[in-house]
Amino acid sequence: MTKEEILKQIQEMLASLFELDPEDIKPESKLFEELELDSIDAVDLVVKLQKTIGKKIMPEDFKTVRTVQDVVDVVYKLINSK
Repeated sequence: MTKEEILKQIQEMLASLFELDPEDIKPESKLFEELELDSIDAVDLVVKLQKTIGKKIMPEDFKTVRTVQDVVDVVYKLINSK
């Protein structure tokens, strides 16, 4: 999967899970400040991502995530790790 494909999936996921306007979900969008997600939303997102990619996401992988692009980068790295 390319980063663009991952971004598209994450945008769709955020839009459906949290009833966000897809046009508001840009790579530079801040998850907590701009998209108004809270810690429970973040957990929901991680659970959904794990089901989608079929790999476990460790909490430490997600500690530095602040933007949509950060999520894309973490997922991309997980998908491409052995």
